[in-house]
Amino acid sequence: MTEVNPDERSVVNEVLIVGAGHAGVALAVALVKADHPGTVTLIGDEPCLPYERPPLTKRLLYGTSAVAVPLRSAEYWERSPVVLRTGERVVAVDPERRTVRTAGGSTVGYGSLVWAAGGRAAACGLPGEELHGVHTLRDHGDLTALRADLTGARRAVVIGGGYIGLEAAAALRTLGVAVTVVEVAPRLLARVTGSVVSGFFTALHRGQGVDVRSGTGVAAILGRDGRATGVRLGDDTTLPADVVIVGVGMRPTVAALVAARARGDAGGIDVDAECRTSLPGVYAIGDCARQPNPWSEHGGAMRVESVHNAGQHASAVARAIAGLPPLDPAPPRFWSTQYGRELRTVGLPAPTDEQVARGDPALGDFSVAYLRDGRLAALDAVDRPRDFARAQALVAARWCPPDPEVLASPDRDLPRLTPAAT
Repeated sequence: MTEVNPDERSVVNEVLIVGAGHAGVALAVALVKADHPGTVTLIGDEPCLPYERPPLTKRLLYGTSAVAVPLRSAEYWERSPVVLRTGERVVAVDPERRTVRTAGGSTVGYGSLVWAAGGRAAACGLPGEELHGVHTLRDHGDLTALRADLTGARRAVVIGGGYIGLEAAAALRTLGVAVTVVEVAPRLLARVTGSVVSGFFTALHRGQGVDVRSGTGVAAILGRDGRATGVRLGDDTTLPADVVIVGVGMRPTVAALVAARARGDAGGIDVDAECRTSLPGVYAIGDCARQPNPWSEHGGAMRVESVHNAGQHASAVARAIAGLPPLDPAPPRFWSTQYGRELRTVGLPAPTDEQVARGDPALGDFSVAYLRDGRLAALDAVDRPRDFARAQALVAARWCPPDPEVLASPDRDLPRLTPAAT
């Protein structure tokens, strides 16, 4: 890819992808497979090959090896026509000249710009958050720092009872660390699942020795000599800790696009069904893109943080760049593994949905169907891959179960429908 002066315009058919996570890599690979005629350049801000992020809170945290799992091998990038530039951070976008500027001062032109920069771990804004021993877990650098701090650690406090916090808690218990999870919401996983699944994972963690404190806020992280020593809760309870993990979500990396007057704000960049932003020739995909979502309770715009969503966005942009019509949207999918138990979700459960359990959560291996206006809006499957596989097409079709009692029977298979195009 040729660097350009600010007064030069880029070649029209060049595609510049900013962000080398799942979304950016999936798009680059899709464009290569489609024989895109122009240059494709992928810029990532980490100084390593693009890698998988889900293992960071799972086996890379508690396993013997912390080596990142590459999304594509070094040999792939050497053979690929994609120009991969690592260790560079894009800090500004000029939509009129169709250029971006990196932190190192380079100016790079584009015909189409795809913003796939993801986000950073959210801070909780607590006193003491800057102390040594306080960690987030968003990238491989975070993992390396946390693993180093776990040497000799006996007690940990995890702030946040979402996927990241609970996966980290499970990994630390596997390592023999005493763990307390603090969640301000009334229950764990409150933002992503219903009360039945939430109750199952609460019991699972407590059964593994985790001290779960829900409906409890954190007032401060305590420390001595520059290092965290514990957490003070809102009720003045003090929890001693050698390590504190903050897992309260992420903040999208969108400042450069917001400054370029793309429609959106610090909470995400607004895009249409083909991931186009309000700027000409500029797309946004993955965790940082806010898009109307027909699977949400009210169909409003939202960001969806998942590998599946990253792949869907990449496919949509590859088709748009190629001039192909968009495919029908597919319902979101998510997954989490804790203590060897696998939760897979299709759709977006809402607090007002009717919950129908298939199987006994106390025994494990169960599913929960979420009915909205009598139709299947979402399904959580805990170690029931068959239910999850069939529910994908059923949620996409907004299936109306003929008999809720049949739906609740774990011994009866969900009907098989032809999956919607994805």
